Amino acid sequence: MMQAAKPERAGTASLRLRRKIELVTPQFALASQRVLTHSRITEVFPQYLVRMYSIIRTTVPLMELAIGRAQAMAHADPVAKGVAGYLTRHVEEERHHDDWLLDDLELMGLGREAILAQIPSSTIASLAGSQYYWILYCHPVALLGYLAFMEGSPPTQALVESLIQRTGFPREAFRTIALHGDLDPGHRDELDQTIDSLPLSRNHEVLLGLAAISTADLLTRSLDEVVEDISEAV
Repeated sequence: MMQAAKPERAGTASLRLRRKIELVTPQFALASQRVLTHSRITEVFPQYLVRMYSIIRTTVPLMELAIGRAQAMAHADPVAKGVAGYLTRHVEEERHHDDWLLDDLELMGLGREAILAQIPSSTIASLAGSQYYWILYCHPVALLGYLAFMEGSPPTQALVESLIQRTGFPREAFRTIALHGDLDPGHRDELDQTIDSLPLSRNHEVLLGLAAISTADLLTRSLDEVVEDISEAV
């Protein structure tokens, strides 16, 4: 008689990962709401984007590191081979998004040199640094967990329109956030398909979940820091 699948292994790998992400999404959503509905939104939102810039600028370097590591492992590791293929296709779609965000911030009145001179918080450094560690010392599949959370909650057009009206910033200053709202749903679906195509072990799935949950936790902390910084500036 065929045994039923164990509950924790039920469904696809991408579905199991999304269920883990669902556990930490509420706290991230609350932190996002505190930022995006703040009474001083014209001050808060640019500072939020500055932090997002510090994160987005690491995306391509992280992907290139993971590609190199995965390619070096690919001859004996089919999971690494699949990771290398996916990231090689996807990396060009992420290139220059950090530059676009700098352009947007300039339209909001922030100088490019001042942004580049800022030292990111330890929270942001930890977000990128943890991915570097897992890619180099565990497995590059970890980066798919990071991307699963980062591209899992794209901004809606309604949110973009609301922010334009409430901040008074020019529509052109929202190019990057609007672009991610258009692209991320397709990226999310392609990523899920890739995850489900890989011959993942339990350890691979543990690493995917750890990377995604850690990303959610650190992004939530970063959002809280935006609100704290504005409050302290009063």
